[in-house]
Amino acid sequence: MNPLRRARSSAFKRAPVACALAGLLAGLFALGSAQAQNLPELFAAARAHDASFEAALAQFEADRARAAQAQAGVRPSVALSGGASWTHRDSSLPGPDRLLNQQQLTLGASQPLFRPANQLALQQAQWALQAAQARLQSAEQDLIVRTAQATFDVLAAQDRLRFIEAQQQAVAEQLAAARRMFEVGATTVTDVREAQARFDLVRAQQIAAANELQVNQLALEQLVGRSPVRPWHLPEGVALPALPGLPGAPAATATTPAAGLGTTPAATSSPAASPTTALPSWVERAQTAHPLLRQAEAGLQIAALEVQRAQAARGPTVDATAQLQLARSPNPAQPASGHVRQRDASVGIQFNLPLYSGGALQNRIEEAVALHTRARAELDAAQRSVTQATRSAYLGVASGIGQVQALQAAQASSQSALDANRLGLEVGVRINLDVLNAQSQLFDTKTQLARARYEVLLGTLRLRQASGVLSADDLQPIAALLRAPQPKH
Repeated sequence: MNPLRRARSSAFKRAPVACALAGLLAGLFALGSAQAQNLPELFAAARAHDASFEAALAQFEADRARAAQAQAGVRPSVALSGGASWTHRDSSLPGPDRLLNQQQLTLGASQPLFRPANQLALQQAQWALQAAQARLQSAEQDLIVRTAQATFDVLAAQDRLRFIEAQQQAVAEQLAAARRMFEVGATTVTDVREAQARFDLVRAQQIAAANELQVNQLALEQLVGRSPVRPWHLPEGVALPALPGLPGAPAATATTPAAGLGTTPAATSSPAASPTTALPSWVERAQTAHPLLRQAEAGLQIAALEVQRAQAARGPTVDATAQLQLARSPNPAQPASGHVRQRDASVGIQFNLPLYSGGALQNRIEEAVALHTRARAELDAAQRSVTQATRSAYLGVASGIGQVQALQAAQASSQSALDANRLGLEVGVRINLDVLNAQSQLFDTKTQLARARYEVLLGTLRLRQASGVLSADDLQPIAALLRAPQPKH
């Protein structure tokens, strides 16, 4: 046996021991440092840690406080003011110079009686609060999708790395077999070099896949604020949700055989919604529930009220006023007799009517009318955008389910092709390169299938987000499909 082969054989013999030891250490570290987290747990952690959602929550609190400020326009206002002054009197008239002091305390109150603009501002504040609630809901839905996206990116990278490592092991075995056949003269050196080239290529892919997994892992840990994170995975052969039907209705499941059984997947036997029947229902629901449309509708109402406010600014206003004033000042008639104390109380009605403001009021009305037109156009644009996004998301889920079924069939066919090429190599009708190509096709198909399954689950969340009905409860059906990762030994 040549030295290179003895070195590789020795390395292969030591590899299981080293892998077992490394796996044991990693398992002990994982058990001692972190537990596996399902998707709802990761979202709860992200909700408490994500800076973007915290900013959206703080903005909502600010919007709510701003909306409450409008109530001051219809409530009474009370003010207390006071002052004191000291005056040094130096006169040419007979008599000594004097230092005079005066104090004054005033308590005033007013109550709007007729101020249409203030009532309209209060209605605007109520619509603004609804828009703030819609923005917060939109931020929460975005966080749900981002958490699921980051989680599935990690799981897909784990699957890709696992398949590449399995392919690397298969290519290594094929390389060893090619060397054995070359030593006995049953094949040419070309087969050995082809197997070596494929082994080196797969090793490069393994390095890239490991780096991708590490990057995705760091992104997920940054999102949820935990380290390390071990998300639950989607086992092979788990039935995925079928094409969603009416929003809120229980989703059917597509009957898909377990991967790797070598059988062609059967067609979906459960009743799945067709695009022609369910899609209009999703679009109709989006037109009534989407946060973006609620924001646009609130903006339109606020703009319409602003036009009324601008018009009301040309009308009169009436306020009720009350005032109590206490004053203490020197007696001008008899300076030597001390100070005079005075108390005045008054109530009244104050009327105000603007007559001319340099054209500001008319220009303000024209501005408000133009902004109202813009708000209506923005609502129309939002309706079209939501409709298009809902249709795209729905068709994306439908396409994803079809891709999963096609890739399952392709996986079964690729496995059969690999078995046939291996048998053909043994009987001499196939060459080593044919087996290597069949192995590559099989593992590539497995990787695409794993990614497509995660895309279907993510697509259902995006569909609900596009229609505006996504909530944290929608993570539960997906979480029921996931399984906790097995501890490493």
